[in-house]
Amino acid sequence: MRKLILCAVTAAVCFSSKAQTLKTPLPSPPQTIKQDFGISSIELSYSRPGVKNRKIFGELVPYGKVWRTGANSATTINFADDVTIGGTKIPAGKYGILTIPSLENWTIIVTKQTEVTNPADYKQESDMVRVNVKPIGLKDKVETFTMQFINVKPSACELQMMWENTVVVLPISSDVESVVMKQIDDEMNKDNRPYFQAALYYLNNGKDLNQAVAWFDKAIEQQPDGFWIYHQRANALAKLGKKNEAKASAQKSIELAKVAKNDDYVRLNEELLKTLK
Repeated sequence: MRKLILCAVTAAVCFSSKAQTLKTPLPSPPQTIKQDFGISSIELSYSRPGVKNRKIFGELVPYGKVWRTGANSATTINFADDVTIGGTKIPAGKYGILTIPSLENWTIIVTKQTEVTNPADYKQESDMVRVNVKPIGLKDKVETFTMQFINVKPSACELQMMWENTVVVLPISSDVESVVMKQIDDEMNKDNRPYFQAALYYLNNGKDLNQAVAWFDKAIEQQPDGFWIYHQRANALAKLGKKNEAKASAQKSIELAKVAKNDDYVRLNEELLKTLK
């Protein structure tokens, strides 16, 4: 009898040990997305359940009740810099994302709570902001719950959520301009001045183009063979209506690009020259 018991215990231990090493696919696999945004980044972590022949919104995910917005662990979002959502400034940091779906309107909640998996644990007083958005119907079904960043621009992006035949979007913005302008002011008072980067920002963001050209000239002094600098200088001059100067800068860029065997910039300058005739 003692031998039988010992064998049974040994078998149970062996079975338990083997069972612990068994790996199977997760029914709602987690995903982490890191999106560069502004001058920093946003990181989103969530789990991705599937439709699996179920009716989702209004049944599996009830209307009018708090939803964890995913499965398994809580859905979280981490802002490396301050952002603005729904007119509210959200300081840099990690937050939870919750939603209250309904047929005509969704409430998207950014909360200080980062571990809400049970709606009963949610505390409205921890909300950072609530945003009401209209759900949009999709013709094609989205089998796996999907969150992603779309329409990413220097100072704005959108967090898109899709599942079944529904999509909602949360706008996010950042005051990038004031941050960058302060950086430029600070850096221009130092010895190693970032003339090219500052000039390019001015060119691409509707700032003083004459100042941009002056900084491109300084950048060329720092790097006389910078074909990319001459090209952007030509773009700035073209916007100022100084066609002849823009042509000369583009031609110089082509000359230097050929020496560097950079066909892309040769092509870019040739396309620019076509617009300056």
